[in-house]
Amino acid sequence: MQGFEHLVRKQDGQPIRYLVVDDSIFARKNLQRILAMFGGQVAGEAGDGRAAIEAYNRVHPDLVLMDVTMPDMEGIEAAEQIINHHAEARIVMVSSVGYQENVSESLRKGALFFVQKPPKPELLYEVIKRVLGDAAIVVAP
Repeated sequence: MQGFEHLVRKQDGQPIRYLVVDDSIFARKNLQRILAMFGGQVAGEAGDGRAAIEAYNRVHPDLVLMDVTMPDMEGIEAAEQIINHHAEARIVMVSSVGYQENVSESLRKGALFFVQKPPKPELLYEVIKRVLGDAAIVVAP
C-alpha cells in the first residue's frame, strides 16, 4: 500500500475533517480507510442526502465526499442545498454512476470535482489536494 504525506489545515495544522456520504456502508468504510491514509479525520458520515445536510450543519467539515445515487434525497440535490447555505462548502462527488449528465449536473450545482467509484487512492489524494488548495498543507506522517 502506498504511503501518503498527510494533508492538514494550513490555519491550525489539524487534520482535514471529512464528511463521508454514501448509502453503502461498505463504500463509506472504504473511503474512511483511504482518508486515514492521508491523515484525515472523518468528522461525520451519512447514508442519504437529507442526513448529509444535517451532518454538514452539525460538523462543518473541511470537505464532503458525496455519492450521487442515494435514497430519500440524491447527492446532487443535497450538494446544491449545502452550497446554497454554506458558500464555502467543498464537495467532491464520488459515484459509480459517472454518466456525463451526472458529472455536468454535479459541477453545475456547485460540486468541485467528480471521482469515479471505487476511487483509486492516488487519484483521490490529488483531487483532495487540488480542491483544498491553499487551505491545506502537506506534512510528513
